[in-house]
Amino acid sequence: MAQDLASMTSIATELKYTPVDTIPAIASRIRNAFNTHKTKHIGFRLLQLRKLYWGIKDNEAAIVQACKQDLGKGVFETYLSEIDWCTNDIVFVTQNLEKWMRDEKAPDIPLANKLLNPRIRKDPLGAILIIGTYNFPVNLSLTPLVGAIAAGCTAVLKPSESAPTVAKVLQHIIETSVDASCYTVVQGAISETTALLEEKWDKIFYTGSANVAKIIAKKAAETLTPMTLELGGRNPAIVTKNANVRLAAKRLLWGKIMGTMSTQVCISQNYIMVDKEVLDPFVAEMRLVMKQFYPDGTKETDDFGRIVHGKQWTRLKQMLDSTKGRIVIGGDMDEDQRYMGPTVVIVDSPNDPLVAEE
Repeated sequence: MAQDLASMTSIATELKYTPVDTIPAIASRIRNAFNTHKTKHIGFRLLQLRKLYWGIKDNEAAIVQACKQDLGKGVFETYLSEIDWCTNDIVFVTQNLEKWMRDEKAPDIPLANKLLNPRIRKDPLGAILIIGTYNFPVNLSLTPLVGAIAAGCTAVLKPSESAPTVAKVLQHIIETSVDASCYTVVQGAISETTALLEEKWDKIFYTGSANVAKIIAKKAAETLTPMTLELGGRNPAIVTKNANVRLAAKRLLWGKIMGTMSTQVCISQNYIMVDKEVLDPFVAEMRLVMKQFYPDGTKETDDFGRIVHGKQWTRLKQMLDSTKGRIVIGGDMDEDQRYMGPTVVIVDSPNDPLVAEE
């Protein structure tokens, strides 16, 4: 089955969106499934988690090929940051779920209330909406689902349409492994996501940009729906004159090129503030480390990713074109391949587009 699906993903590139007019019925079905209380029992939760584990394992080849097709991810990185991350998460959760579900004594209770013997009980929230993203399309879609299953909730997953091949593989895994009455996938883009947000959820988990998060938060506020928002950021790194510049260069470069590269990891550093006394040595070490990481360059290797789509590639190129800074490493790019090589630019102003934007 895994090999058949892997072959399919290399041919079919068009993602079939879920009809908008069917989304209310899907949401209602997921809410009604929660109300049956079938997800509350630990046996059901563990069974679903184990089925999901084997659904991932059985489709490893398809996941690897899909990540390569959508993002240019190498095999090692796909296993490290997608497949193994999710399966290890499931193992950890299944080993600890019984302990986590136990009632706990309420701490620091006033003497007058101790006779009531209060307890903290962990009850499921209800129906969960998970909106995934493209940079880690398996990890950031399935790990929230693992949490929802473990918590005894039902869930709808909306994978990122920007990684369409991965989205199809995720749908196949979920439809063939876990309980279809409790967990399902909705495919689509803006219209489908808007339709999902029109439904009542007990929690929304979203990974993506701050601009989209504001729209989701505004809609969720109408029904006081709790949210988890994992958003991007402009994370600085600081290299002082007392730092080990070689070690700093190695760590910071690894952090930037890990995860399909090219600014596509929201927790990697967006810019580096370097003490002027060590700026030149730091740049020199960056060149040496880059050569160590990629002796034959980054364009032809199978272990260097591509920008997710043309719109994102164009946005990054415009930022590079508009900078007032000086390119000291890289700057090579290929629009046809959505390739953008590792690039280091020295800028003087905090208002430069490369600093001000993510």
